[in-house]
Amino acid sequence: MTIDRTDSRELTLDILTEILEKGAYSHVVLRQALSKYQYLPKQDRAFITRVTEGTLEHLIGIDWILDRYSKTKVKKMKPLIRTILRMSVYQILYMDRVPDAAACNEAVKLAARRRFSGLKGFVNGILRTIAREKELLLAAFSLDGEHMGMDGTGETVHVPLSVRCSIPDWLFSMWTEGAGREQVLEMAKAFLQEHPTMVRCNTSLAPMEKIGESLAEQGVHWEFSAYSEKVLLLTDHDYLEGLDAFQKGWLQAEDLSCVLAMEGAPLKAGDYVIDVCAAPGGKSLHMAEELKGTGMVEARDLTWQKIRLIEENIRRTGFSNIRTKVMDARILDEGAVEKADILLADLPCSGLGVIGKKPDIKLHMTPDQMEGLVRLQREILSTVWQYVKPGGTLVYSTCTIHRAENQDNVEWFLENYPFERTDLTGRFGPLVQDRSLKEGWMQFLPGRYPCDGFFVAVLKRVEASA
Repeated sequence: MTIDRTDSRELTLDILTEILEKGAYSHVVLRQALSKYQYLPKQDRAFITRVTEGTLEHLIGIDWILDRYSKTKVKKMKPLIRTILRMSVYQILYMDRVPDAAACNEAVKLAARRRFSGLKGFVNGILRTIAREKELLLAAFSLDGEHMGMDGTGETVHVPLSVRCSIPDWLFSMWTEGAGREQVLEMAKAFLQEHPTMVRCNTSLAPMEKIGESLAEQGVHWEFSAYSEKVLLLTDHDYLEGLDAFQKGWLQAEDLSCVLAMEGAPLKAGDYVIDVCAAPGGKSLHMAEELKGTGMVEARDLTWQKIRLIEENIRRTGFSNIRTKVMDARILDEGAVEKADILLADLPCSGLGVIGKKPDIKLHMTPDQMEGLVRLQREILSTVWQYVKPGGTLVYSTCTIHRAENQDNVEWFLENYPFERTDLTGRFGPLVQDRSLKEGWMQFLPGRYPCDGFFVAVLKRVEASA
């Protein structure tokens, strides 16, 4: 069964409505929709994915444009019309293979089918005006220099930098104050780029040659990451779960930053590892593979739903030296005190480092929420440090770019608990260089490195005095 492009747009409209109007998580809604409509042609699934993710990535800029060209401001529009316009502006500005006329016409048809025939002229007029001034808008939104131009009325178009970066003002200011304008621009460009799928290879289950052959047989283009011989970059595939190599457990979805972070842990044969916030289990599985059948990894998380995600991955890979446990990381487990050679504390965080994959994070996150997350992280750390043996290691990590959740938490932890820094120089390979490595931590930044924004600190528990 196949559907035409119009139906693809209708599905995209429903997905975006769930995300933008009902607050659903983009990666969850999109994954569920693509799973439900697996029978769709690859090009339709790709269209749905790109328009959904692209609209969210550029939403701040798109809304700025709509407010400029519409007498009815975005916040005052009917939700369905607002969503139709947003996804259509994305197609006009950023999808070269979609003719502008088609984007306009299909938007009008969508409005009519959803019983808004009276607003067809409104939709058509705005979109055709934007299409006429497309080149001007693309120049004005460029991140390469200060671009502006004259619109059809002779008015100068100047777009604020935070809008061009599609980053909320408060977040743009916070990052600029901490990292500088040029670094934020690098990050913004990286967030807005299309990225290959990153996977870690379980070479204990299949050699690289066999994994590569399996991918090639399914028409997948792949190449090695320059930063890790176990990380592959995949393109030209439909969805990861449909690959034979994934189904056999040879591949695990894991960003380069996470792979490097785990390789920074001083793991040795026979170690006992506790991962206190493990779902969906990528880091736990990484540790289990590196232990080569020895030791044990205990993967914990708060609910059975999260534990089931981990167990699905365990069944798929077949590793025997990993087990699961439902546990609230804020509550002390007396039976685990001083049991872990390595404790993984990849804690709940604001997720600002993965905006490139989950762009709706920047639309929903607030400074107050981030302050609450800092308190939660410290509450968890104040409990789980006790599981580390004297001389053992605590690996603290987040997928965010926020000093209070990262460096400040490390400083607070070292001031209050019996741990010391670990020199990480050389731990992440020759291509990762930063002065912070000697201080025991690393902040991976998109644009500077080809990965998510990710923070990791490796801390050693002080040996008990004689």
